[in-house]
Amino acid sequence: MKKKLILLFSTLLFTALLAACGSDDNESESSGGDKNVLKMGTSADFPPYESRNPQGEFEGFDIELGKLIAEELDMELEIEDMKFEGLIGSLQANRVDMVISGMNASEDRKKNVDFSNVYNDTGQMFVTKDKAMESLDELEGKTLGVQLGSIQENGADALAEEYNIEVKKVDDAGILAQELNANRIDVVYLSKEVALGYMDSQGFFGFDDPNSSTEGMAIAFPKDSDLVDDVNAVLEKLEEDGTLKSLKEEWIPGSVE
Repeated sequence: MKKKLILLFSTLLFTALLAACGSDDNESESSGGDKNVLKMGTSADFPPYESRNPQGEFEGFDIELGKLIAEELDMELEIEDMKFEGLIGSLQANRVDMVISGMNASEDRKKNVDFSNVYNDTGQMFVTKDKAMESLDELEGKTLGVQLGSIQENGADALAEEYNIEVKKVDDAGILAQELNANRIDVVYLSKEVALGYMDSQGFFGFDDPNSSTEGMAIAFPKDSDLVDDVNAVLEKLEEDGTLKSLKEEWIPGSVE
């Protein structure tokens, strides 16, 4: 009798394990729907490219571009907001499928990720409260604010020694305007369209970086991503039908020639 009970218990246990395994298979299969989700990483502190409106919703040029790409690929866009310096790492860890975040396709970044074709060229500007400041020579002895992980961080490091500049690095671009208003920094180094936005909204002054030369903004992907060619095809279509130009006129008119 005891042996029969043990045999019965073993049979029931084996059946339960089989059911559990089948249940796991179904779960992973149904979660396969994630393949239809396009996960986009961004750092929503960089208007007019990406930021949040008063309702907390994402908005900006890059946000709208991401939506258009997802629509063309017949995928559902899912946006993950994170610090800018963490974006490359999120691609390497496959947390997101692509990054659209005003990111320049620098040679250094290309060592770790792949990029789409350039979708926007932009210069750099120095922003200040001092109307009289109009050249690099006047940066001598000043404190310059930049965002961590940005191409401006690299530029600021190069300028620091030549012009005796103290570089203050923050992880949120939105903090830079606050630091400037509070006189904790003297100058902010930013992409041109972002700088123009702060000059308009905050009453700041600014001047172009005469040495500015960037590779242009592009969409970043994990190395060897199958999405690169598909997204390039979408960008080409948006360029040809005028959609990309219209989007620039709406969000970054200063970039439209």
